[in-house]
Amino acid sequence: MRILALLLLVLPMLPQAMDKSKLAAIAPRMKEFVDAGKAAGIVTLVAHKGEVEEFDAVGYTDVETRQPMTKENIFQLHSMTKPVVALAAMQLAEEGRLSLADPVEKHLPEFRGQMMIAAVNADGSKLLQKPSRPITIRDLMTHTSGMPLNPPPGIGELHGALHRSLADVALVLSQQPLEFEPGTKWQYSNEGIATLGRIVEVISGQPLEVYMAKRIFEPLGMKDTFFFPPKDKWHRMPTAYVLRDGKLVKYTSDPLGEGAMKFRDGAKYSLPEGGLYSTAADLLVLYKAILNGGRHGNYRLLSRAGLRLMATPQTGELRTGTAGAGWGLGWFVMKEEPAGQTMAIGTFGHGGRYGTFCFLDPKNDLIGIFLIHREGGSDERQAFVQIAYSALPR
Repeated sequence: MRILALLLLVLPMLPQAMDKSKLAAIAPRMKEFVDAGKAAGIVTLVAHKGEVEEFDAVGYTDVETRQPMTKENIFQLHSMTKPVVALAAMQLAEEGRLSLADPVEKHLPEFRGQMMIAAVNADGSKLLQKPSRPITIRDLMTHTSGMPLNPPPGIGELHGALHRSLADVALVLSQQPLEFEPGTKWQYSNEGIATLGRIVEVISGQPLEVYMAKRIFEPLGMKDTFFFPPKDKWHRMPTAYVLRDGKLVKYTSDPLGEGAMKFRDGAKYSLPEGGLYSTAADLLVLYKAILNGGRHGNYRLLSRAGLRLMATPQTGELRTGTAGAGWGLGWFVMKEEPAGQTMAIGTFGHGGRYGTFCFLDPKNDLIGIFLIHREGGSDERQAFVQIAYSALPR
């Protein structure tokens, strides 16, 4: 009787598993989207308490060749790159080589004297004035710098041609006026993250892609994660599509895909705002380390305190582009649970242009990875998130 009583006390304390029967519904649901012609192929992964609970690939890498999608396929992450670049900057901060409060001009002198658009005249000309303070590294990481979304017309072909160095791009961006006072608004900015990537280069003394490979990808064993993927990996990359009028159209004209420069072959620009390629398995290693307080084996990616800061809303009451969320250092962070939202408060993550998405939920120790090569529509992603959360132990 005494042993039975002890067991009854211990059993409620044991970690409860996710409902495998509910997780088993993810792949069939994704296959429904494929069969309906809304997606070519999808890879999904759910991990709970560090263990993979669901990992599936459905559909095709190309709808014409009917090549099956596999778990090993390498996807263009696009903007899912941004928090990883922010992570690199945080590593340098923890080494005392930069401060989040540093003005950008401290590390990139070309930003000295940067102006701001004060008004637009009737003839379309712009009245410029000096902002009340210079932009900071924190502003770049939280999208509150006032920098525009994309590069100016003079290098408008940048994202297709990738023909400029990051140093060249930062110089051009430094001469563009800000669109509002730093810190007063939230505006998603590719320019801001490109500038952050250049700061990592300058402080580390290495090209961004080299620094991140040495300090993040290689120590974690992320063997299929690249800014410039080698040719022997190209066959593992799915075709990109766009959803137009409810139908898939091959995205051959995409300036970030095959249409302009095949898999970055010959490119100079590392594209900090969206240049990474990776697999679900590689991303899982990174995200597990983040939820594990920065630890991967004997390697310390970042301190627990630094990671907590990254996943803490920094934008106050400013309205961001994600419902119910504020913005941390590189991530959206859920502050509330709006109608139709299933992610728990404190969950953080990021999406990408081709529909890729990740979420990391510290409260439930839950990781979700959703990979697709199709711009337009988010029903598949939302279905994935909802099913993953429905399977959590009650």
